[in-house]
Amino acid sequence: MCLAVPGKVVAVEDGSDPLTGLIDFGGVRKQACLEYVPDVRVGEYVIVHVGFALQRLDEESALASLQLFEELGLLEEEFGDAWQQAAREAGEPAPAGAPESGSEAR
Repeated sequence: MCLAVPGKVVAVEDGSDPLTGLIDFGGVRKQACLEYVPDVRVGEYVIVHVGFALQRLDEESALASLQLFEELGLLEEEFGDAWQQAAREAGEPAPAGAPESGSEAR
C-alpha cells in the first residue's frame, strides 16, 4: 500500500537541490523532497506521499492521523521491511539479517 502519511519536519537541508528535509513519521524518520512546500519550517507537519511533501497539515490533524495509522498497523505496512512482512504473512521465519520491526530509524 502506498499512503500519504503525515509527518513532522525535524530538519530542512538548506541549499539542497532539490530542497529536502528529514521527516518523522511517529518514530520512523525518512528524507523527503520539500519542493512543493519550500517555506516549511522545522516543527511543522506535512503530508508525504512517495517521498514528496505535498502540503502542510495542522498538528492536531497530523497526530490524530498518525495515531489511527498506528492502531491500524498501517505505519508498519508502509515503513516496515517487506521481506519480513511477507515471511510473517506466509507463516515463515523472518529472513536472516531482517531487522526486528523493519524500520530504518525507529
